[in-house]
Amino acid sequence: MVRTALASLAAASAALWTGGAAAADRAKATVACAPTAERLVYDCRIVLTGRKSGAPLEGAKLVVGADMPSMPLAHNVRPVTATPGGTPGLYEARIELEMHGEWALRLDVSGPLRDRLFHKMHFGGAKGAGTDHQHHMKK
Repeated sequence: MVRTALASLAAASAALWTGGAAAADRAKATVACAPTAERLVYDCRIVLTGRKSGAPLEGAKLVVGADMPSMPLAHNVRPVTATPGGTPGLYEARIELEMHGEWALRLDVSGPLRDRLFHKMHFGGAKGAGTDHQHHMKK
């Protein structure tokens, strides 16, 4: 009886320790957005990996929102839930912006880990694709 209780306690401790280690990892995102046939509508492909492990983040819930840093609270995009793509760690979302310019995509990740990332991109105009600036905010 005591041996079974100790074995159960050891297994529970190992599970908690492993979960804590996984939770300590942060998310890393690679984002690419392409214009659609509709004006100001973009299809975004987001690859999520663990920052430390480099492993694809599968089974995550990813919500994508956007704000214009130059005009806080004036322009923002209703958040959309991304759908899993065809490969591990790939997620896809369609966003509809209010105007061209620099936008900060807000990526809220939950599931195997919780994280919030900000990814600045320039949409439209001569600058085209976008910059690759990421910032984290622990949730």
